[in-house]
Amino acid sequence: MAEAATGAVRVEKVRGRSALTRCFARYPLKLIAPSKVGPASCDAVWLYALTYGGGIVSGDTISCTASVGDGCTAAITTQASTKVLLEQGSNWSLAEQMQEYNVIAMVVLLGPKLKSMQELMQAEVRKLMSGQLRPPTSGGSLYTMRSQPPPRPQRPPLIASCSPFGRTGTGMVARVAAVSTELVYSFLRHHLAALEPFLGASPYAAS
Repeated sequence: MAEAATGAVRVEKVRGRSALTRCFARYPLKLIAPSKVGPASCDAVWLYALTYGGGIVSGDTISCTASVGDGCTAAITTQASTKVLLEQGSNWSLAEQMQEYNVIAMVVLLGPKLKSMQELMQAEVRKLMSGQLRPPTSGGSLYTMRSQPPPRPQRPPLIASCSPFGRTGTGMVARVAAVSTELVYSFLRHHLAALEPFLGASPYAAS
């Protein structure tokens, strides 16, 4: 038997504007709908997903459904980074799993309004990663190359990927991992700045 969702959100048109018509959450999830984020002229609903204590502990399960009606706009984000707290005695190390990286982020862009933005982001990420992950060329003679062990490849400070989804390709998931929070914020500020006309504010904009 499938577990019940820990959260459910529905956004529909009410009197010609996007409105939150359902907002349900239970432990360990909390949902906050601020009354004002952008200008009043902007037709968008903002939601912040939080967890009790600011983190997720061993055994927590979060499953949230979101329904956004035709012509509606919604942004679901977090107020701060979410910590993952491991159970004592765990037989695997988070540091080993993350290796050099300390921060991960995921962005979901869904809907025909954002199609051009998705395509641009995919192209820029593809260009970024093709440059960072290209194997270095080595100079010198053939004897030098054979007698010396190849240098250990250095991981780039930030890696990213974009994956389209949906039957009509109207959705895209972007995943980011970096050595620092600021690198992730800088990446998100740059690639999500085009959302400001839709949301009334730029996500992760520097305060």
